[in-house]
Amino acid sequence: MTIDLQDLSGTFTVFDVAASLALSFVLASIIGWVYRYTHKNVSYSQSYVQTLVMVCMVISVIMLVVGSNIARAFALVGALSVIRFRNAIKETRDVGFVFLAMAIGMTTGTRFYLLAAVATVVVCLVLVIMYRFNWFSLDVQRQVVKVQVPPEPEYTARVEDVLIDFCSEFELVSTESTRAGALNELYYTAQLKKGRKAGELIAALGAVNSGQRVTVLTGYDQTDI
Repeated sequence: MTIDLQDLSGTFTVFDVAASLALSFVLASIIGWVYRYTHKNVSYSQSYVQTLVMVCMVISVIMLVVGSNIARAFALVGALSVIRFRNAIKETRDVGFVFLAMAIGMTTGTRFYLLAAVATVVVCLVLVIMYRFNWFSLDVQRQVVKVQVPPEPEYTARVEDVLIDFCSEFELVSTESTRAGALNELYYTAQLKKGRKAGELIAALGAVNSGQRVTVLTGYDQTDI
């Protein structure tokens, strides 16, 4: 027995609802598995992947409800405008996966089932290929160097002399005053010379900054912290 759910813009059947939800779940699960497989950093979140699946299915339902009704579309925008998202996304690629899940939800909700399946396969295949062949990687490992020094100018000069000796290039990013002006905190981005080690740089900086704190973060552009 077929039950029609009638709205102002058209009719969709129970089969349409079941097909949209089932297909959005399957395709979103594929996206989630691809995300997990291609994830490189340490902040993997199971809840984020589950959210991708949920977002895809919810968007599918929303598209079924809205259909081609302009009034409902504007009402939906108004309802969603009260929602505020405050969780920081650590990787830009995570935003891409959110948009991919939304796009697949929209296509299944508007009953473009073949388009949804093909788009999921093609995009996920591209993501896996980029991961396997490490496309667009930059084989240059840079460091962030944070040094605390007394406020006298000669200490800054000593630090930069050490950086000249150990680094092929470096750049002062910022200078901050700490401990009520008793120390200056210098932030540099740098690239170590071939054969030089981060531990050697820390030891050399520690010898010229009156024993204050030295931090060297290696590969900051590849590791989330």
